[in-house]
Amino acid sequence: MKSFALSMTLACCTSILLAQPPATIPSPELAGIAHVAIRVHDLSVSTAFYEKLGFVRAFALSRDGAVYEAFIKLNDHQFIELYPATPKDSQVGFLHLCFEGRNLQSAHDYYVAKGLTPTPVKTAGAGNLLFSMLGPLSPTGLQNMEYTQYMHGSLHSRDVGQHLGEKRIALRMISVAVAVNDPIGAATFYIDKASFIQSGAAGHTLLSIPGAAGQTLEMVPAAALGFKARVTLAADTAVASAVLRARGISYRREGDSLLVDDPDGNQIVFR
Repeated sequence: MKSFALSMTLACCTSILLAQPPATIPSPELAGIAHVAIRVHDLSVSTAFYEKLGFVRAFALSRDGAVYEAFIKLNDHQFIELYPATPKDSQVGFLHLCFEGRNLQSAHDYYVAKGLTPTPVKTAGAGNLLFSMLGPLSPTGLQNMEYTQYMHGSLHSRDVGQHLGEKRIALRMISVAVAVNDPIGAATFYIDKASFIQSGAAGHTLLSIPGAAGQTLEMVPAAALGFKARVTLAADTAVASAVLRARGISYRREGDSLLVDDPDGNQIVFR
């Protein structure tokens, strides 16, 4: 009887163990670029500029009746976040870049295993999961690298299918340039620690995001870009140039791309 009882207990324990979900395997793969955050002199002026490009301010976060973060929607997964300058935070330009993870805890655990120190995964103000960690040295200090996972019930998820401007010149973000003090060193950090993929010859500073998004990140010398953001959007440049002219928006050509400056000098590239 004791042997039978022991066998039943072992069988029961085995059944419970088998019924538990498998442990998450740490993975660096990402869904793509979620947003670029930019601090601007005048929130209303900058919002009007992006609306002229056909994008819509989908929603915003406020404190004491004042908006401190506005979300300009490119598509259901990508945004440009605008933060107004304040007496405390007066430097306008690029703030941070945020990547979307399909399983944020998995990406978090991967970075921990690589010897990095990301913050714990938490729920952010818009209702999505979020963690951050420090990256290469930039003009404003160590780069703030953000990671998010869109969650059911968040502001982003509730807005799916909405605020997709019919007059958008472009539909998706494909690349972001990040000003860093040492482009080669920064690229090495992204490759060795975050498993980004080098594009081109050794020493090249254009990197592909891990996963199937097909988007890139470029390390640019701080002297060339300074505090400015440079965001590249996929577009038919022949159509885009005609639309820009029709809307009275100045642009310049750079190779196969069109460049537009926002009110603070940040560069929006149509390629």
